[in-house]
Amino acid sequence: MIISRTPFRVSLFGGGSDYPKWYRQHGGAVFGFAINKYCYISVRPLPPFFEYRHRIVYSKVESVNRIDDIEHPAVRGVLNDQGVDIGLEIHHDGDLPARSGLGSSSSFTVGLLNALSSLNGKEVDKDTLAREAIRIEQEVIKEHVGSQDQVWAAYGGINRISFKKDGGFEVEPAGISPARQDELLGHLMLFFTGFSRFAPEIAKKQIDNIDQRQKHLETMVGFVDEALAVLKGEGKPIREVGELLHKSWLLKRELADAVSTPEIDEIFDAARSAGAIGGKLLGAGGGGFMLLFVEPEKQAAVAEKLKGLVRVNFSIDEVGSKIVVYEPAGLENR
Repeated sequence: MIISRTPFRVSLFGGGSDYPKWYRQHGGAVFGFAINKYCYISVRPLPPFFEYRHRIVYSKVESVNRIDDIEHPAVRGVLNDQGVDIGLEIHHDGDLPARSGLGSSSSFTVGLLNALSSLNGKEVDKDTLAREAIRIEQEVIKEHVGSQDQVWAAYGGINRISFKKDGGFEVEPAGISPARQDELLGHLMLFFTGFSRFAPEIAKKQIDNIDQRQKHLETMVGFVDEALAVLKGEGKPIREVGELLHKSWLLKRELADAVSTPEIDEIFDAARSAGAIGGKLLGAGGGGFMLLFVEPEKQAAVAEKLKGLVRVNFSIDEVGSKIVVYEPAGLENR
């Protein structure tokens, strides 16, 4: 039995510039962090005593004999790509719901790749794990996704990620002092809106609009280093990060008509009326988790205003995807 644990993420600034269509022309950058909420993937060879060859357990249960019959696109794509020739049982468990803007799909792909590598007796480095997950999602499954979620899932930490025109990326630790990190986290509130959405559909609309939204994306990428300057600069009020989040959200809403909805706007307006400085929907938009930047003394008022929503407490994951259970006993007989 192999179990991998892979973090979800919170992207603060620069989202949209991690789509290949953008960064292969202009370069891109994002700033954010992995969080201590996780996707768990367990993998084991399936004993040959069942009517099926593969069993996949997530929000549904699939029992099939052929990899091509697996409905889950990431599982089917990864197993085919890796040339898996043995029967497998794969279980997924998550701390938070899927399709909610926290990069859960990429965490799943990274975690599955990590677990399968371990099953084969190989330890894969973070760079390879991220690159392989990007390749699987964009080229094998052909999803309309960016390239940041896979990097957060593999690396963990609070980082600035640069995307190069040649298709590569570079991960730079943010260099923010522990005290300032704590101050930042102390100003962030995370709520589940209750609305799930299929992110690739919204992402496709954003990708299709990239050429008409160049100025928007250039400004949003600029916020990456502006926010880092605030967080690393002594004496700069941290509320400026919240103000940048608000400006970034207003721009993001214009990237595609599905990014926000009247219901989402109503939640934002309620939070702002209670004292939130800024915020954003995480991920492509349309629903999922909402991140708010709120001064500590006003958080009780915001929480009361949004008491119908589930609030999630979190901190930063510094590790990235890791194998938490490695019990190879019996694998040699697979």
